[in-house]
Amino acid sequence: MDRNTLMARIDSAMPQIVSELSDRFGGNIFTLQPTADGIPTLWVSRERIRDIIAFLKKEARPNYALLFDLTAMDERLRTHRKGLPDSDFTVVYHLLSFDRNQDIRLKAALSEANLSLSSICDIWPSANWYEREVWDMFGIVFEGHPNLRRIILPPTWAGYPLRKDHPARATEMEPFSLSDERQAIEQEALRFVPEEWGMQRQSEDSDFLFLNMGPNHPSVHGAFRIALQLDGEEIIDAVPDIGYHHRGAEKMGERQSWHTFIPYTDRVDYLGGSMNNLPYVLAVEQLAGIKVPERAEVIRVMIAEFYRLASHLLFYGTFAQDVGQMSPIFYMFIDREKVFDIMESISGARMHSSYFRIGGVALDLPRGWDKRVREFVGYLPPRLDQYDKLVMKNSLIKRRTQGIGSYTSAEAIDWGATGAGLRATGLTWDYRKARPYSGYENYEFEIPAGNRGDCYDRCAVRVEEMRQSIRIIKQCLENMPEGSYKADHPLTTPPPKARTMHDIETLIQHFLDVSWGPVIPAGESSVTIEATKGLNAYYLTSDGGTMSYRTRIRTPSFPHLQMIPLMSRGMMIADLIAILASIDFVMADVDR
Repeated sequence: MDRNTLMARIDSAMPQIVSELSDRFGGNIFTLQPTADGIPTLWVSRERIRDIIAFLKKEARPNYALLFDLTAMDERLRTHRKGLPDSDFTVVYHLLSFDRNQDIRLKAALSEANLSLSSICDIWPSANWYEREVWDMFGIVFEGHPNLRRIILPPTWAGYPLRKDHPARATEMEPFSLSDERQAIEQEALRFVPEEWGMQRQSEDSDFLFLNMGPNHPSVHGAFRIALQLDGEEIIDAVPDIGYHHRGAEKMGERQSWHTFIPYTDRVDYLGGSMNNLPYVLAVEQLAGIKVPERAEVIRVMIAEFYRLASHLLFYGTFAQDVGQMSPIFYMFIDREKVFDIMESISGARMHSSYFRIGGVALDLPRGWDKRVREFVGYLPPRLDQYDKLVMKNSLIKRRTQGIGSYTSAEAIDWGATGAGLRATGLTWDYRKARPYSGYENYEFEIPAGNRGDCYDRCAVRVEEMRQSIRIIKQCLENMPEGSYKADHPLTTPPPKARTMHDIETLIQHFLDVSWGPVIPAGESSVTIEATKGLNAYYLTSDGGTMSYRTRIRTPSFPHLQMIPLMSRGMMIADLIAILASIDFVMADVDR
């Protein structure tokens, strides 16, 4: 593409940042790629990618402060690549600007013979884990990385699972066996060597103590380990060790049909239920050009806010429990069960209802649905007022959590914090307000925020978010529109049941869409939502088939756990328990 043509496209369709990059670096150094999500997507040479990223973070005004995601793709089997640079593997950087309220996506093309790039850990500390994950899954080396080692898979793992030549099912592999010799190798690989974790064994005046917290400690809320470097009871360093819960969710997303992957999304943040379905189905709908009916949008919002309540209630109870208060969790479990009763009456399931579908929802609301919802939105606010007295005004809770594990807004953004973890620092940025989706622009609600960025504020923000969720649910209750619960579109899955038995064409479509899955047009789409624990996004690549070519799941908990050393250095072990409680993470959300 010559410069005049490029500039014409920039002026007519692209955000200002593309012109700024063209002026700063020259328009001939990148290739523009159209995407279904409309995010400016630029292919940049591997030699210049770091310079451009540094410019966007440090020099551009307003800047792109957040490294939202960093991932990769095996391009070797992709057929719909017209107009794109030659690439065997592609590294993808997704940056977000709060001040511009815009994103930008940068891509670096790599050949199989030279799979290496410069690390950007010195630009964003949050890049550390993302680069390790890309190396772990694709074998791409980041030169200058401080500790490039496996992060999700065991250190002895052979191969790179997200490459297209790696098996996707156990039936494609030899039956598992473990000889005595292999067992000895695996056991030796588990030996803790402080130097491999970036730790020193002693200081000038004392020897350090090393302590494992987890992977089965009750306060780590799942299979999760933290290696503690201690001087007495003071934490010198705390290095998280993840991957015990890894199930290959992204690989599964590339072997299931577009439709049959929906139940898998429920199990990522398994406390968020059908809210996990939402970014996935929105991304598929964006690729397919499906417009969801208004009734389906309102139902989705209502269900998503119910699951936000369910997740926050569990967080609230376990937060109090972890810092020594036993009673609240029993009361809050009762409230959470009431949410699940409503979910069951609407969808037929409780925690993992998989209620959302491509084009709408699985079923229309049952008769009498409004009675239970009306009762609940009247029931919960007085209960939350009681919990304020029981937990938030409790002097022990305050002493254990105020001033503990604090960080600033700038630190939160540098480390990739989103959701309540970011808003607790005073930055009132909520995706539902900044970039409304599913009709959130039609609802009145506030964005709760703290000012200290400590454990107490992270809890206080979520408590107030529950009250705002009730406000949203009330508005759904009072303004539920009539109409269809599913789009009348050939790629809606499955087709509306009322039509299925009336004509053979719809019956055939139903059979094909459910058994093989709909054929989604080739393209790329990324959709982000304000999930229970922060920003959750699905970045989907279709190669024009019945399955996703690449499924990237950006979860909030992954960068949040990377912040544990920042929050806990200089603290006591008891403080670390409060810090972990305040993060509100789920290990399936981290490991996928």
